[in-house]
Amino acid sequence: MKANTPPDLRTTIAGVPVRDLADQFGTPTYVYDAATIVERIKDLKPFDAIRYAQKANSNIAVLDLVRRHGVLVDAVSAGEIGRALAAGYKPEGEPHPIVYTADIFDRESLDLVVEKGLHVNCGSPDMIDQYGERVPGGSITLRINPGFGHGHSQKTNTGGESSKHGIWHDQVDDCIARAAKHGLKISGLHMHIGSGTDLEHLSQVCGAMERTARVFASTLDTISAGGGLPTPYRPNDGRVDIGAYFQLWDATRKRLEAVAGRPIRLEIEPGRYLVAESGYLVSEVRAVKRMGGNTFYLVDAGFNNLARPILYGAYHPMSIAPADGATDRPRVSAAVGGPLCESGDIFTQDEGGYVCTRDLPEAKVGDHLIIECAGAYGFAMGSNYNSKPLAAEVLIHDGKPHLARRRQTLEDLIRGESIPKLD
Repeated sequence: MKANTPPDLRTTIAGVPVRDLADQFGTPTYVYDAATIVERIKDLKPFDAIRYAQKANSNIAVLDLVRRHGVLVDAVSAGEIGRALAAGYKPEGEPHPIVYTADIFDRESLDLVVEKGLHVNCGSPDMIDQYGERVPGGSITLRINPGFGHGHSQKTNTGGESSKHGIWHDQVDDCIARAAKHGLKISGLHMHIGSGTDLEHLSQVCGAMERTARVFASTLDTISAGGGLPTPYRPNDGRVDIGAYFQLWDATRKRLEAVAGRPIRLEIEPGRYLVAESGYLVSEVRAVKRMGGNTFYLVDAGFNNLARPILYGAYHPMSIAPADGATDRPRVSAAVGGPLCESGDIFTQDEGGYVCTRDLPEAKVGDHLIIECAGAYGFAMGSNYNSKPLAAEVLIHDGKPHLARRRQTLEDLIRGESIPKLD
């Protein structure tokens, strides 16, 4: 873009013209900039191990990219285990390439964990017994709920007594007894209080971790700071001070090493932090409507493609790529919505479903509207609501776009369905 072009008038993504991407791959399409993901990985290099929470974006092209840059992976289902293996992760190694982290074992996941010899991060006491019965004498990690949590939305708060996640902090003695019954070694502890929290709340986890970890000093090899690092979505959002955050955790780790008398590995488990800023949802403007005092830009992407606004009232930056190549457009206060037969299919809404507007360049039918910072919890939460196909996904690496997932077809939509013979 030219220096005097407004930032919300976009011509390229990762050096590739938006028009070329739309012509080649259609819309709506997710586009990921590999260089941004690599940059975020570099941010976290002070930590001994970076373990990607792949639920944020589990495309195997993204998993392969982070693996090639030394990032380990977290899996929360049998399907995510399969994705990690397909992306080249090995079942066993040190540190563990794949860790299964969940609050339950469904039967398929437990069978696969046992078959592949995967390490388990237990989020409930029952998981300890279920794993111990199948793998007596093994090693596990515990995810502890410290009794408090925080996130950018109540729905992303993963700590405290209203959260289903983790083992309640005063059940540690019971967990030790359960593990001992099966000869299990508790080799690590993990704490995660929520997604999109702030440094003040994240730092409180250090104290909670240290108090709990001292109980396990004789067997502890690893502590995990979890995830939850904030991503700057709004123009005035600051970037978290990773250096200061690492120093807090490193000091905690060193005090625990003094008690344990041996090295303790310090892990961090980012999801959204690694991929959110890399992602762009490219859509086409298909109608511009006046509804009383409101102007609506209606695009061909909906909450079936990006659910964060309807789920959390989440804010995403947006830009317009004019079809005529214009580098200047008048400003318009507009709401942005999708094609779904659902009143909540609005990308500009606050939590609670209140429609709001955004100051954007004037848009015309045929222009492209890009929803930015959409690399996390975008496609991963996609659905076929209204029988809409899942979007295509494209990874741009060194200026070259790669089709990481083709768009679904009608045949894909109805595959597995059947009509009973009634005659």
